[in-house]
Amino acid sequence: MNYSVQAPIVGQRPPSSNPDGQRHRPAPASPKAEGPHIGFRPDIEGLRAIAVVLVVLSHVGVGAFAGGYVGVDVFFVISGFLITTLLLKELGKTGTISLRGFYARRAVRLLPVSAVVLVATVVAAWFWLPATRFKSISLDALYSTFYGINWRLAYEGTDYLNATAAPSPLQHLWSLAVEEQFYLIWPLLLLAVWSGRRANRRAMVALSLLVVVSLVVSVQQTAGAAPWAYFGSHTRAWELGIGALVAVSGGFLRRTPKALAAMLTWGGLVAVVAAAVTFDKSTAFPGYVALLPVLGTAAVIAGGTSAAGWGAGTLIGTGPFRFIGKLSYGWYLWHWPVLMIWPAALSRTASVKTNLMFAVAALALAWVTYHLVENPIRMRPWLRGRARRGLSLGLILSASAAGFALFVSQYTPPLPSGPSAPNTQAELANAADPQARLTELITASTRGTVLPGNLTPKVPEAGDQSPQIYRDQCHFNYTQTRQNKDCVYGDPAGTRTMYLIGDSHAAHWFPAVDDVAKNHGWRLVALTKASCQLPEVLTFNPALKRPYTECVTWRDQILERVAADKPDLVVMASNDLDNGGIIQADGRNLGVTGTEDNPVWVERWKQTWAKLDGIPKVLLQDTPWPASDAPECAAVNARFLSKCDRPVANAIEEKDKRELVAEAAGAAGIRVIDPTPWFCDDTRCPVIVGNTLVYKDDSHMTLAYAHALAPVVDRALFP
Repeated sequence: MNYSVQAPIVGQRPPSSNPDGQRHRPAPASPKAEGPHIGFRPDIEGLRAIAVVLVVLSHVGVGAFAGGYVGVDVFFVISGFLITTLLLKELGKTGTISLRGFYARRAVRLLPVSAVVLVATVVAAWFWLPATRFKSISLDALYSTFYGINWRLAYEGTDYLNATAAPSPLQHLWSLAVEEQFYLIWPLLLLAVWSGRRANRRAMVALSLLVVVSLVVSVQQTAGAAPWAYFGSHTRAWELGIGALVAVSGGFLRRTPKALAAMLTWGGLVAVVAAAVTFDKSTAFPGYVALLPVLGTAAVIAGGTSAAGWGAGTLIGTGPFRFIGKLSYGWYLWHWPVLMIWPAALSRTASVKTNLMFAVAALALAWVTYHLVENPIRMRPWLRGRARRGLSLGLILSASAAGFALFVSQYTPPLPSGPSAPNTQAELANAADPQARLTELITASTRGTVLPGNLTPKVPEAGDQSPQIYRDQCHFNYTQTRQNKDCVYGDPAGTRTMYLIGDSHAAHWFPAVDDVAKNHGWRLVALTKASCQLPEVLTFNPALKRPYTECVTWRDQILERVAADKPDLVVMASNDLDNGGIIQADGRNLGVTGTEDNPVWVERWKQTWAKLDGIPKVLLQDTPWPASDAPECAAVNARFLSKCDRPVANAIEEKDKRELVAEAAGAAGIRVIDPTPWFCDDTRCPVIVGNTLVYKDDSHMTLAYAHALAPVVDRALFP
């Protein structure tokens, strides 16, 4: 979002102002750059207020405004309009654009407050958020400093192991990154096409091409790679481009009849609000549906050029809207960190009511930083006088914030710990009866109260560890389908072969199964894919926001490969959830609640087994699930670990479906292994067993625990 053209203090109205707030007389019209007058637009200031309020209400959790995230799109259009108008005015006066001056103004306007918020958020995260999250947050700060966090978020959005991670308190800075990436290109493009008598027309053609290409890519990637579409500057550039088109069309728009212009403003405002109240998190966004808020915003701005006294500006240009609009940049920066951190700081559960209270507190912080940081720095004459001073300030702020983020990323908040606990892996490896010893360790661990001093892995490090097949690209992500690697482990020279196939809940067994294969001299082929269960179903993928067709393609290929290879044993493992629901042949989604999908799930398992007919098979049932992210729970409750334990009855997901599948497998002659006794005693399932952290997140095992379980897995596979 852009705030380069800042409204004056409510009640004051300068005749005109540049991005730094410098007063000057209006310049005479230039034939080179005919555009709308940019002095002070109360309606645009009010439009900023609408945008930020929609975003805040959405983030607070007000259900009626679940689509309030479109406020960011409103900011994009405003930014494209204001920045392009200023660039056109500069072209009209000087015939060129001072790139140093342009970037200096942006640095002076944006960086001081964002640096304050960034450092304050990292410091607050150190004190109040779980230690498991601190390194990631500090890296988010580093990426944000250089306006690259949007690409980091896009990548993590396609990483299945990060799918359930708590949102970063700096996540919202992605929108600033998108803008700054756009403005690395747009002034240069405008300079390239702006010459001769038809400069305005060439600029419109160039902009139109940019808008069309970016919109087409946005639609395609929203359907195929939703995280990249949502966070990518290439898929959002068209929104800023629409605002820029409005600016370039200023001469034409000023001649719009007032009645028509007024209708545009009111219709546009209705479109923006309609998007906010009809969209929600399930909406495939941005894509073509983003046209509603984007064109609505463009209509408000375009109509406002000639609808004085008639249009929506009579409402959104009033004092209350302008007051919020003036503080919108700071409020946007502060509100998300406050909402993410306050529940942990006060040890309370967030609710809509309490979130609203803290959103207002964030507005107060915005007011403070506006008067102590934002406005004083922006208005300093020595910064406005020379571009190199503004650039120097920006460089100092960016380097300082980046250095701070890089420095603190090397550390994690300390956690209390107690006496050492038995070494789980050694205890099971040396036990005459590994299962009996494991049960003793589990029962003892349910009585544990503090993190053991010899915990492995360390709580903050658990989430960074993944089985070797991830590093070898034998575990596929959401979009990969072509399995052409051998992916042979165990004893590659072995004469007998075992396959491990399934989703990530098969992949987390790899360390144990690999140890077993090595112990018996078997070859192990490991082929797994994120969130791709083995039953022959098509599911809806919530991350991609569409049917998970890549899973069907990959699964068919893998089953064909196994059937052709005819190994000595196939270990099948999948979680029992069906993602966003099973999609039937007629397109109907059976949903994610209830039991309607259970018979379908069993029948589709039978189809999978039929493709592997004649091959010895083992069904390794799903592992128990912790109540939440286990390392995070352990970090928060380092002295009260029993709070992280989960009753056995609650730890088994989709229990009815699981039992039906086991019954069908037994009837088909398939051996079924229930791993529950490897995680739970008769009553509870702890997140730490002996000295070993069991889970790396909310469902996947740590490498250490998987290796420790090798003796019991061995006896189960080779009884």
